[in-house]
Amino acid sequence: MSSTANAERRTQLESLWEHDAVKIIAVIGAIYIVYALIGLILGYSLDGIVNTLRRMTYLIAVYGMVTLALNLHWGYTGLFNIGVAGFMAIGLYVTMILAKPADPGGAAQYAGLGLPMPIAIIGGVVAAGLAGLVVALPALRLRADYFAITTIAFAEIVRLGITSDALQQFTILGAELGTGGGRGLIRNYDDPMNVIFQLEIFSSFVDLTNSLFGFGPTQARALAYSIVLVLVLAGIYWLIQRTSRSPFGRVLKAIREDEEAAQSLGKDTNMFKIKVFVLGCALMGLAGILWRFRRTGVTPEAFRPHVTFYIWIALIIGGAGSNTGSILGSGLFVAVLFEGPQYLRRVIDHLVAIGDAPNTFAGAVGPLLSANPVPLVRYTFAEFLTLQFVIMGVALILLMQRRPDGLLGHREETAAAIPLGARPSAAGGGSGGDGSGGSGSSGGFAHSQPRDQHDGSDQQTDGGVDADGTGTQAGTSENSDSRVSSDSTDQPDDSATDGETQ
Repeated sequence: MSSTANAERRTQLESLWEHDAVKIIAVIGAIYIVYALIGLILGYSLDGIVNTLRRMTYLIAVYGMVTLALNLHWGYTGLFNIGVAGFMAIGLYVTMILAKPADPGGAAQYAGLGLPMPIAIIGGVVAAGLAGLVVALPALRLRADYFAITTIAFAEIVRLGITSDALQQFTILGAELGTGGGRGLIRNYDDPMNVIFQLEIFSSFVDLTNSLFGFGPTQARALAYSIVLVLVLAGIYWLIQRTSRSPFGRVLKAIREDEEAAQSLGKDTNMFKIKVFVLGCALMGLAGILWRFRRTGVTPEAFRPHVTFYIWIALIIGGAGSNTGSILGSGLFVAVLFEGPQYLRRVIDHLVAIGDAPNTFAGAVGPLLSANPVPLVRYTFAEFLTLQFVIMGVALILLMQRRPDGLLGHREETAAAIPLGARPSAAGGGSGGDGSGGSGSSGGFAHSQPRDQHDGSDQQTDGGVDADGTGTQAGTSENSDSRVSSDSTDQPDDSATDGETQ
């Protein structure tokens, strides 16, 4: 009885683990528990531990939004976009210019249009989407690496353009505007979250956090904003999930699987790629806005290329093509590679007195000749931020070698509207091979499995789909004269090939 109960319990747990929400909650929850336990063991204050978890939540939410947007490009349509930081910068800068008061006053050197914040945010998102359209129209004629070069070049043009004298201060229709150049822009508009902070419920929230964690109003506001970002992340996740399961999303998957087959079915693949590229760039602009529009100021240095590479690492960890993987990858990237080394540095500093480090690398390496590693250890500890990039590189190399598909990249999200894997066996009768393969797929797309996954009963050509969604074979089966479908297309004989190709 006990073994049966254990088996049933194991089955229930496995069934529960299949839900994506459970995966996300379990992984993020485990991250929080590890950080909290380390803080408690080291005797950190409760408000310090909660503030660390709050900052991590903020970063996971922001990186999750951008990674989901990038997954639309790379995971769904194979668009190699490495100019993510540029679209984030456009969204943020346009929003700030639209929201800043017409009369700058004080230390805020540059004026804006003084529009309400909701309109400014919409304007920033639209501007990022339009920038994506400008890039997509000529760049989609390019393939793979050349498209990537175009996008990263565009991102650098945006960053350097913001710092240029021409855009530092300019006039449009009599309005004096500017990007601030290398000095950046100072936020001299009201905190956008004041709408929430002025509600009566927020006063109760402040009292609650003060009684639980000893938070003041400033810390309570930061915590409330992190919660808002989590809700926005959930909304974007829901939007992209719905999009991926719609006819539009199935066409995107078909483009990823075989663009030529999609074109042969009359789909304008370039138009679909333009639409999804614009949508992804708009979401990147929104993430850039939510990332920094509450800061006291913003400079172009916040959007250097390494931001794009961080997001790519998060996508690779989670697995391209999986929205759930995008969030899990963002969580693990932030916890292990982004915040982890710095947190480890603080832990070591708390436990051990490292001492003063040498000023140069030569001064750190030289004492090794006399078997004294202490200066090198001190130097390494002092340069922990640089070591963080080394850790990221090593982790990425190991991941690409051991698990190139990421955590959830192995999961197939086919272009078909219904599962096509379960087909009648050859023993079930001769009609099992006809007509059932593609009937019911929206737009006529059928998923084409890799050849090493076939059981020999439904071999297909490289295209994988014909005009009516039915898989065809390049050659004619030796028994094809006895099995002819309704459209006179020769079908492979299940009994003749069963077991021969695995």
